[in-house]
Amino acid sequence: MKKLCFMIFICLAASLSLEAQQITRFAVVDLPKVYMAFFRESRAVRDFEARSARVQADIDRMTGEIQTLRVNMVNAQAAGNEDQALRMEAEINRRSEILREFHRTRTADLETQRARLTQSDTFLSQVYDEIRFIAESEGFSMVLNLNNNNSIVWFSPTVDITDKLISNLLANTNR
Repeated sequence: MKKLCFMIFICLAASLSLEAQQITRFAVVDLPKVYMAFFRESRAVRDFEARSARVQADIDRMTGEIQTLRVNMVNAQAAGNEDQALRMEAEINRRSEILREFHRTRTADLETQRARLTQSDTFLSQVYDEIRFIAESEGFSMVLNLNNNNSIVWFSPTVDITDKLISNLLANTNR
C-alpha cells in the first residue's frame, strides 16, 4: 500500500511539474513580403503608383520637348540663322531648369508619400493584430521579423508564419 501511494505521489508530482513547464515557441515573419503581397493591392498604393506614372509621363514629355528644341537649334545653326539658334538655346536652358526643379520637387513629394504609405498606422495595426491572433492561436510566445533580426542564423520553415499572415489579411480584407 505504501508503495502504491508512493508511486501515485511520484506520478502526480511528475505530471504537475510537466504542466508547470511552459515551452517557449518562436515564429518568424517576413514583413516586407507581407507588404508586397497585401498592401500593394490597396487603393492608397494604386493611387501612389498612378501619381508616380503621371509624374514620369510629365518628365518624359518635358524631356521630349527639350530634345525637339535641340534638334531645331542645330538645324537653325546649320541654316546660318544665329539669332534663332540663340533664342532656342535660351529656351532650352530655361526649360532644362524647369525640368530639374520639377523633377526635384516631385521626387521629394513621391518619396514622402511612399514613406507615409509604408508606415501607415492602419496597415501596421492590421498586421500586428493579425500576427498577435496567429501567435496566440498557435501557441507562439514570440514572433521575430526576419529582416530586422540579423541574429537569426537558421529557422525551420514550420515556424515561418508569413504566408498564413498574408492569407489571413487577404481574407479579412475580402470580407
